Amino acid sequence: MTDHVFDVAIVGAGPVGAVLALGLARAGLDIVLIDSRDPAAAPAADGRNFAIVTGSWRMLQTVGVTHRLETACQPLHGLEAVDGGHHILSPPSVLFQDSDLDSPFPEDTLGYMVRAEELQAALDAACADATDLTRLAPARFVSLGTQPGFTSITLDGADPIQARLVVGADGMRSPVRNALGIPVEGRDYQKSVFTANVNLTEPHNGIARQLFLPEGPFATLPLPGDRANLAWYLKRGGAEALAACTPAEIEAELNARLSDFCGPMTLDGKAGSYPLVLQIATKITAPRAALVGDAARRVNPLAGQGLNQGFRDVAALIEVLQQAQTVGLDVGSAPVLERYSEARRFEGTAVALALDSIDRLFSNDATLTKPLRSLGLLAAREIGPLRRWLAKKASATEDDVPGSMQAW
Repeated sequence: MTDHVFDVAIVGAGPVGAVLALGLARAGLDIVLIDSRDPAAAPAADGRNFAIVTGSWRMLQTVGVTHRLETACQPLHGLEAVDGGHHILSPPSVLFQDSDLDSPFPEDTLGYMVRAEELQAALDAACADATDLTRLAPARFVSLGTQPGFTSITLDGADPIQARLVVGADGMRSPVRNALGIPVEGRDYQKSVFTANVNLTEPHNGIARQLFLPEGPFATLPLPGDRANLAWYLKRGGAEALAACTPAEIEAELNARLSDFCGPMTLDGKAGSYPLVLQIATKITAPRAALVGDAARRVNPLAGQGLNQGFRDVAALIEVLQQAQTVGLDVGSAPVLERYSEARRFEGTAVALALDSIDRLFSNDATLTKPLRSLGLLAAREIGPLRRWLAKKASATEDDVPGSMQAW
């Protein structure tokens, strides 16, 4: 294998890396997927749930994964935002619905909720079944070195490999990004997100709801069977302390604070927490290398955009590399990588900063910001073209999204 030069080596086999590998293999490129996990070991527990928007779901269809998820997902039929600050009149709100997509396909929804474990299992199975994809597991990335025409990748647990392009899909602490010497910028919010699955006593009707409280947003994301995944932004230490409480104590706190918003709740499984940070790589390409997903940027998870931004990276990179292959260009060459950077660096950073600005605007009860918040929610609710534009943007259904995210 050491004499073989792959077109693309992808480091990281999470959802972003796996979808990229499947998509590029289907496009006819010679792909190797480097997975640090041991296939013989039991899968690690993962209590997360992902909101996969319409464009991302279409890409999962393109790579042949959605049929493995259809019985495990919950359609998203609406996204509601409510300002929970103190107002003289009733708190302003806005509701986006399937109809706001203005889609010619009546079955289109705003997206689907999928458990992280089930998404990863479906992708692992698809990669295992793909005869046009080489998968190395367990194999841990150690270092890389650029040679004329290719990159040499040193692995712990496997022979070195060579590829015309290496892609870091290896998460927020990306060893590939560190090996490339690409710095990051951002900020620590000094907050953490409390997360748990709950049983609801009132039907959710497929509506994801977000209540903006002065200390931070509280979201209920619908799951099958009138269950919901909660995400509650709290000061650093508060989310961790709540997650460490007994189930009875957690339920008492949730219902005392939030049952007026979503009805009484009972805990369904183990609660958890994670720190909230904003992190953006100063560039997303280097000689014969590219970054995707959390390796490129870790965004505020408002509206479930984190994984979906990673999928936008994947769709853009597939399109760029497929076009390069069609015209006979070296997929790891500087002009090809510049096209990917142009497609995603500015937009990805703009989305990250927009989500950060929304969090700053709504996570307070300041007198000066209330009129701005109320005006924004009122405009989104009452101005049809604006509401439809926002719905299309959030669901990745704009006319100019890459081909793998378009309906087929």
